[in-house]
Amino acid sequence: MNRMLPPPPPSPALAAIVALSLAAVSIPVRAQDLRVDTTGVSTLIDQGMNHSQAMQNLQHLTDVIGPRLTGSPAARAANDWTMVKFKEYGLDAHLEQWNFGGTWQRGPMWVRMTAPRAHDIVAASWAWAPGTGGKTVTGPAVRIDASTAESLEVYKAKAKGAFVMLRAPSFVWNNDGPPMTAADTERMRAGFRGFLGGGQRLDSAARARITQFNNDQPFLLRNAGALGILLDAGKEQDLLNMSGSPTRVLPLPQVVVAHEDYALAAIQPRLEVNVQNTLTMKDSVPQRNTVAEIKGTEQPGQVAIVGAHLDYWDLGTGATDNGTGAMATLEAARIIAQSGLKPKRTIRFILFTGEEEGLLGSRKYAEAHAAEADSIQAVIVLDNGAGAVTGQALQGHLETYALWRGLLAPVHRLNADTITDNQKGGTDHLSFIPYGVPGFNFNQITRGYNHTHHSQSDTWDKAIPADLMQASTVMAVAAYELANLPGLLARWEKRLPVPPILAAQVSPEVLRGGRNR
Repeated sequence: MNRMLPPPPPSPALAAIVALSLAAVSIPVRAQDLRVDTTGVSTLIDQGMNHSQAMQNLQHLTDVIGPRLTGSPAARAANDWTMVKFKEYGLDAHLEQWNFGGTWQRGPMWVRMTAPRAHDIVAASWAWAPGTGGKTVTGPAVRIDASTAESLEVYKAKAKGAFVMLRAPSFVWNNDGPPMTAADTERMRAGFRGFLGGGQRLDSAARARITQFNNDQPFLLRNAGALGILLDAGKEQDLLNMSGSPTRVLPLPQVVVAHEDYALAAIQPRLEVNVQNTLTMKDSVPQRNTVAEIKGTEQPGQVAIVGAHLDYWDLGTGATDNGTGAMATLEAARIIAQSGLKPKRTIRFILFTGEEEGLLGSRKYAEAHAAEADSIQAVIVLDNGAGAVTGQALQGHLETYALWRGLLAPVHRLNADTITDNQKGGTDHLSFIPYGVPGFNFNQITRGYNHTHHSQSDTWDKAIPADLMQASTVMAVAAYELANLPGLLARWEKRLPVPPILAAQVSPEVLRGGRNR
């Protein structure tokens, strides 16, 4: 899941809809969408808040099974265990296979600064990057501009025999200093926009050129003789960060370095690096999503989907990203099943894998079930850390405001009924939206998520029992109400065909350049 920026203020359009609603003026949405049946909701709230099993399940997932990198034995163990738990709670459950592009396993590594003084660097290998071939590699760390083919050509000689740093140190605020000013916040936002390539309006040809260069860049650096790439973790107090994907396998070591150590670039350090990873690239490696459901009594062929991703990186144990979301999904299933309430539509609970590598498991699931898209009521997911749910983000669909106001009214006393029009990215609801399925990711209290996110600090002790109980309960209530609406929600605009998942394509001449070294 992506890191969270401070939320923007509500748009004028949403503010206008809220004002109209509060003034009891009719809102132009279908009447059937507004008739939320709250019968039985108090039973769900009691089951979730007074009989929760979420924290003990989270502890087993994180402390017993541990990190769940997609393609690892632990990820499969998590699939198997959650399937058993769903069945224990009375649901029909199974594992649904999808195919993955190759597995990667982290091995031992170390990075040491040898000049101008001796210092052990806090670092970790990026996923789906190779090691140093069983050797200790020595060279300077140099800052270069490789943002374009032209700038890289200028710095090629400097890259040879060096560990290259492609960006200036990140903007990391000293939380022990004075509070951020408005200017500081804007500078932080500008840094994120620059990192994400925001603010540029480009035609399709220009975007294609940039994409191709980004695909080629690590190979061009390898061809130029670079020893590896260094990345700033962008967090404080030696916290690391992690990403990578089998759709973008790197040709040279890439190491993420604690921000405090990355900032040593100004003293032109010399490094010793030893990285041992195992990369097994195959065309098709079976992976699995865990799927369970409670059959509807009146419209079993229509489905409300509740989901979260089960996989994680391998620095911490994946409590806040996204063990809390996965266990809230499992707990929502338990709440509904053990309440004795029977939904009119089927409620399907899905724990996706492959999310961290690019929403791969949910994209494969949505693709495999494309023919059913018009029968999916909505997809709701939880993937913003350990915090309690504060309400819902409308994904820019203001016409759903009155619906969500009705759905969340019963959880007002749980402080979970605030509605924003945010378009949230970076998690599995996005995989269903191109098929016209309404998709939502709940808003949550941040609770330090920018610190734990993808770092070695993402562990069970960061979860908050009251917040996890509340989030699980809100998910159960919303799912049950969605399943009991009088009709299906209006479809969103379809964006078909959906592009297939493909590995990054490197220019043939760049690949040839590597073979000719």
